[in-house]
Amino acid sequence: MKKNTLVTQMVVVFCLFAGPLSTPATADVTEQQILVDKAVITFQNIMKDENMVWPRENLNRVVGLLIVPSLVKGAFFIGGSGGRGVLITKDEKTGKWSQPGFYSLGSVSFGLQFGGEAAEVLMMVRTQRGLESLYTSSFKLGVDSSVAAGPVGAGAKSSVTADVVSFTRSKGAFVGMSFDGSVIKTSDDWNKAYYGKAVRPTDIFIKQVVKNPAADELRRVVTRAEK
Repeated sequence: MKKNTLVTQMVVVFCLFAGPLSTPATADVTEQQILVDKAVITFQNIMKDENMVWPRENLNRVVGLLIVPSLVKGAFFIGGSGGRGVLITKDEKTGKWSQPGFYSLGSVSFGLQFGGEAAEVLMMVRTQRGLESLYTSSFKLGVDSSVAAGPVGAGAKSSVTADVVSFTRSKGAFVGMSFDGSVIKTSDDWNKAYYGKAVRPTDIFIKQVVKNPAADELRRVVTRAEK
């Protein structure tokens, strides 16, 4: 009886310690998945906007998409703006979209102040140079890669030469915002939480050594939009 009692006590002690240790990881995964799910909604909102003709017509020509569901003033920098986003890239051989990688976008001063309202952002990466910049830990738009606000409206010109083309909506309306000088950083801790191990952008996008089935909906939505 004493032996059984001792075993029971050991199990109880283990559970008390094991439970709290596993909670943060679960919470982190939930937080990342919420962002991925919001990225789906943001992408759909922008693609169905009647003024977003250029994104629809040029989606099959881009090599990557950085989706920031909520860009908020004062989120990352004092007096500035920022938000978290997910990047997916297109395999040049198979044409399939990758698993998502997590990033933060911030700036001391964006080109247009949009008050306290959150804005949805879609950045379309057009060139290999722009894509490779996103594989680094941190880079500045306009320095490491060129960026331009995307053309809007039915008569928008398709001749765009920038590495990255951005589209921003606030309150359901297009916001012409300059991201020149904005800093994009890899969120290594979020990638680790989502995939269960430490990974770099090259592991996600080039080597493709990780997978999370919960991201399949985002990939499906983007794939359908190309057709």
